[in-house]
Amino acid sequence: MDLTTESFEKGGPIPTRCAFAEPHPEDRVTLAGNRNPQLAWSDVPDATKSFALICHDYDVPSSGEDVNQADREVPADLPRVDFFHWVAVDLPPHLREIAEGSFADGVVPGGQQVAEGPHGSRQGLNDFTGWFSGDPEMGGNYYGYDGPAPPWNDSIIHHYVFTVYALDVEMVDVDGDFTGHDVRDAIEGHVLAQASVEGTYTQNPRLLG
Repeated sequence: MDLTTESFEKGGPIPTRCAFAEPHPEDRVTLAGNRNPQLAWSDVPDATKSFALICHDYDVPSSGEDVNQADREVPADLPRVDFFHWVAVDLPPHLREIAEGSFADGVVPGGQQVAEGPHGSRQGLNDFTGWFSGDPEMGGNYYGYDGPAPPWNDSIIHHYVFTVYALDVEMVDVDGDFTGHDVRDAIEGHVLAQASVEGTYTQNPRLLG
């Protein structure tokens, strides 16, 4: 399989229109366009019965102690963990492209609250659900896509991997408010092929130059 995007250059910066947050000169960060990027894939196995889609950031700090603190940066040697930004399953086998902005177009405080996605897909919870848990303004269930919003004081640039999986099942065996980890576990042994494209993002003024 091959996966491409017209929304950003492969391996290059993701534009703010596709990010959840962007740098702000006075407030450090502000909400951004939050449009899902365009994705297109080809060379799909003939036996494909559905597609699953996951986007994750593998550079998220494992500890929040230094996150968004004005007097220091998050150290580069801090262990990092996955943060899921987009989880969708049961995309139909004939589908070959997702249009920019078709799954998300703008930040919705409290999350989209919609588990049913375009093209008959089911949307899982992304990790903003846990990040904003308990926040009276932003807390809620964040289904589907919500874009990059790394700490504005992180010393490293974050990397976002968009992966499309061709599966041998029509429906992934997940129910309710499933997560990226749930989907990874459920599709094990059912992946006929997969392809990824990666982009980067930072809100650290020092790294932006």
